[in-house]
Amino acid sequence: MASPDPLYRTDVEWQQRLTPLEFQVCRCSATEPAFSGCYWDHHESGIYTCRGCGQSLFDSRHKFDSGSGWPSFYQGIGVLQLLEDHQYGLLRTEVRCAQCHSHLGHRFDDGPMPTGKRFCINSAALSFQAAHPLDPSPEKQT
Repeated sequence: MASPDPLYRTDVEWQQRLTPLEFQVCRCSATEPAFSGCYWDHHESGIYTCRGCGQSLFDSRHKFDSGSGWPSFYQGIGVLQLLEDHQYGLLRTEVRCAQCHSHLGHRFDDGPMPTGKRFCINSAALSFQAAHPLDPSPEKQT
């Protein structure tokens, strides 16, 4: 039986909704291998959303090439949950979706201006909605 709250899901429900890699990244805080995800070298205009719940997270205008092999943004557009992460004996800032609490990646203090932040995000935690032009070019009439 599915849970009544669409944002609360059991592990079984998450496993049915996500691929095995997406489940490992979003629900178990795994990291996909560098340069393996579909968005690290993605350059379309649009909005990156949470793979778990569809919440808008990042705008393509804030994306930059960090050379890390993961999609990198200097700021988010959605409400992000930031948590201290002491895994591997390091102090890092984990980034999660504030709506469904899916693990997205980590934030570092080595990004470009204007924020100086680098949100290093797993492609497996993201979906993408391409931008639609507001004023499409009229077709040439002959």
